[in-house]
Amino acid sequence: MDTATIAHEDPDSADARWCLARYYDALSQSIGEPFDVSRSLDPDRDALRPPLGCFLIARSAGQAVGCCGLKGNGSDMGEIKRLWVSEAARGQGLARRLMDAAEGRAQALGINCLRLDTNRTLTAAIAMYRATGWTEIPAFNDEPYAHYWFEKRLVP
Repeated sequence: MDTATIAHEDPDSADARWCLARYYDALSQSIGEPFDVSRSLDPDRDALRPPLGCFLIARSAGQAVGCCGLKGNGSDMGEIKRLWVSEAARGQGLARRLMDAAEGRAQALGINCLRLDTNRTLTAAIAMYRATGWTEIPAFNDEPYAHYWFEKRLVP
């Protein structure tokens, strides 16, 4: 049984920045080219903080091993951004736990529909989204690294 904990943290904290750097590294390896965050639709940090959204950090034995951002804008629509789990912590359901926590926080903020975009090389993530009720939709943004766009209606 995984003993990792999940907690809200400021997206500018040292652990959040560390997780995001690992996310960017992992994405670069996956897509076979450097991930340029300046080309990406990187969310404004304020959109990842209460009262609009949140940033979640997963920790195991005190070490950050994953993250997930909930980007809000004050409406009933939000986005999941930068879901990442370290290789050492994969296969334990931590990505699903991070997503569940983000969905719960979204509902608490009055967000009833979430969207996300993802790269075609992230096949495990795509499979998880489909298995957990996310529906593929037409592109809702012009993220240069995205090939798939998903949406999930949250049930109160």
